Amino acid sequence: MSKSFLRNVIGEYMTTLGDKEAKVLLVNADLAGTCRNKSFIEKYPNRSFNVGIAEQNMVSFAAGMATEGFIPYTFSMAPFLSMRALEQVRTDVAYGNRNVRLISVYAGVSGGISGATHWGIEDVGIMTSIPNIAVFEVSDAVLARKVMDYSLIHEGPMYVRCTVEPVDDIYDENIDVRPGGSIEAVKGDDGAILCTGVTVQYAIEAVHKIKEDCGKDIRVIDLYSVKPIDREAVISASKTGKVVVVQDHNVSGGLGSIVGTVIAEEGISTKLKILGVKDEFVPMAHAPYLYHEFKMDADGIYETMKSML
Repeated sequence: MSKSFLRNVIGEYMTTLGDKEAKVLLVNADLAGTCRNKSFIEKYPNRSFNVGIAEQNMVSFAAGMATEGFIPYTFSMAPFLSMRALEQVRTDVAYGNRNVRLISVYAGVSGGISGATHWGIEDVGIMTSIPNIAVFEVSDAVLARKVMDYSLIHEGPMYVRCTVEPVDDIYDENIDVRPGGSIEAVKGDDGAILCTGVTVQYAIEAVHKIKEDCGKDIRVIDLYSVKPIDREAVISASKTGKVVVVQDHNVSGGLGSIVGTVIAEEGISTKLKILGVKDEFVPMAHAPYLYHEFKMDADGIYETMKSML
């Protein structure tokens, strides 16, 4: 199966967005190389702005440009957008419901040996707690381009999260994207894995192995719209009686917390396990090692779901 690097896909697709809409601007905090923005900067230098290593200023600048009717796309690493610039995101962007696109790379522990300072394991909890912000996480190249296309028409702020690890090419061009949407990547009624981002490929691999070993059909739901969440997809999955939630994020405050809230509010009785980074600071290591350590890879998801069958 072919693979893609999503920061390359998104960064390079900015040129396509710029071709489609003259209001699109690029705002960068001296990470054009890291965020793969150079093709847009070369083609549209007058619509590109580098504010230097100053993420707070970048977000406030983008909010001002959005107020003037532009659609600014800010690019940085997940922890810098969600924490260093948090007050500006909340007050300048979200409070005014500005059309700012917050594009974050290095989601979860995908930054590997860069360590905790460059990992985004708290960003989903932070961003989903702020009113007006739609939160998306992309799992493959087609979905990434579809989300970026949708961002041209969305009203209000968007936070788009992506890994720097290579991911499988999963979907064809027929998928649709919307707030509150999801994709049933694999059908099944013997249990369900709800996941996003880099973990979707691992979930698909795990359920194929379960089918071979146990003869069970496990559903895989890609909850690419983390906020608003697809409640109906969560409710339907919960009725299988066995739910595993996986996200490259702290087990607190991420997708598992959101899914668990929906299940509790609906009064559904189901087995539920949440896989992610332990609620602690973790020594730096390469991402694949960490995914295995925290059971977010195919082996861990397989073991977790099999134990519930």
